[in-house]
Amino acid sequence: LLQTSLNHHPHKILTFAKILLHMSTFEQFNLPKSLQKAIDELGLTTPTPIQEKSFSVIMSGRDVMGIAQTGTGKTYAYLLPILKQWKFIATDTPRVLILVPTRELVVQVAAEVEKLTKYMSVRTLGVYGGVNINTQKTAIYQGIDVLVGTPGRVMDLALDNVIRFDSMQKLIIDEFDEILNLGFRFQVTSILTMLKNKKQNILFSATMTDDVDEILEEYFEFPEEISLAQSGTPLEKIEQWHYKVPNFLTKVNLILELLKDEKLERVLLFVNNKKTADLLADKIDEVYPDQFGVIHSNKSQNYRLQTMTSFQEGTIRGIVTTDVMARGLDISDISHVINVEFTDIPEKYIHRIGRTGRADKSGIAISLIAPHEEEIMIEAEMLMEKELTLVDFPEEVEVADRLLEFEKDKKKFKFLMKKPKLEGGASHHEKKEKNKKVNLGGPSKTKKKTGSSVNRNILKNRAAKRHKKK
Repeated sequence: LLQTSLNHHPHKILTFAKILLHMSTFEQFNLPKSLQKAIDELGLTTPTPIQEKSFSVIMSGRDVMGIAQTGTGKTYAYLLPILKQWKFIATDTPRVLILVPTRELVVQVAAEVEKLTKYMSVRTLGVYGGVNINTQKTAIYQGIDVLVGTPGRVMDLALDNVIRFDSMQKLIIDEFDEILNLGFRFQVTSILTMLKNKKQNILFSATMTDDVDEILEEYFEFPEEISLAQSGTPLEKIEQWHYKVPNFLTKVNLILELLKDEKLERVLLFVNNKKTADLLADKIDEVYPDQFGVIHSNKSQNYRLQTMTSFQEGTIRGIVTTDVMARGLDISDISHVINVEFTDIPEKYIHRIGRTGRADKSGIAISLIAPHEEEIMIEAEMLMEKELTLVDFPEEVEVADRLLEFEKDKKKFKFLMKKPKLEGGASHHEKKEKNKKVNLGGPSKTKKKTGSSVNRNILKNRAAKRHKKK
């Protein structure tokens, strides 16, 4: 078709093709040659929607409030316009400060800055807790231009008068709602108070909360809002299933059965705290030795980075983790996300499952729902306006009777300690040969509950009232 058109109107078609080519690449940003060369070497051709929407607004120098889900290219959305404006200034104090919630994100963002500034004279440093602060002080004294850090460590260094903000031009706060969730509000507001007023503030958050609003109103000057998608919108390329499971030990048994399927090749397993992460990792290691790592805040930074590297390179099959890995981290080709424990905040569920189904690929999210978790699951469904598909509990999985100590505090457990009802009235000890395998090619074709039961409606109405109050 193109060849036929060229034969009839060669000049018009060529001109149109050039316009299309120009508008669909980073060339539309008219970046400096040094920056464009780095982008070309990274193999990047087309900017993401948030990068296109943010570029001119950040270039204008106005304060910016960006709402976008994780995995949409936010890091380059603020780095590209900042680096386009970069000019040499004779100073050793940071000109750009980037605050992120976790150590892993510090390492990742600092690495992205270094990639983009490969042919530029920009000194970058990442700082975070859990390592020797004196080593970081020495690096700062040698002079830096871009400082990436967690709020706690940046505040410590500022209070020690190691970091000075005399030359600060840009403050970027990324994953701001997660920074607040992790309890860094005091540190962030203290840093904002220390900074001079004449600077550009750039804030990115996946959700807009009352706390985010309060910070914006007090410290930002008429911020321009950039919204990529409404908070909590469903992730279309991710299949979302759930099993009803009575207790944690049964969840462990179900996980061990599910992992027999080789389709679960790159897996993240989320739990809610460090203790259950270690417990689950130990149980999995007994059956699948050296195939899974574990990451949480008690693990050393070197161990966490080595585990992430092993997972990225395919040396290990999966990672058991807390919400420390639910945000921002760019790990490719995750096939499955399993919520062994459902998150306590509906928005966090979206961030967790957003680790899969990235870069135009599909993914599967599986949640193991205990009785006390049903109500929060319904809140997540309401937020997404999408129900999780119920999958039949496999007959071959043993149902444990024993509750762990942390489960005994969950009052709802006493109402649902029955074993899952199996097809044909068979006991879970009487395994049929045809049911030995768990089908993970898709949800069970048997009839699912659609939320019309009385119990589900009660939970849904209760969740709706709480959601309306929020």
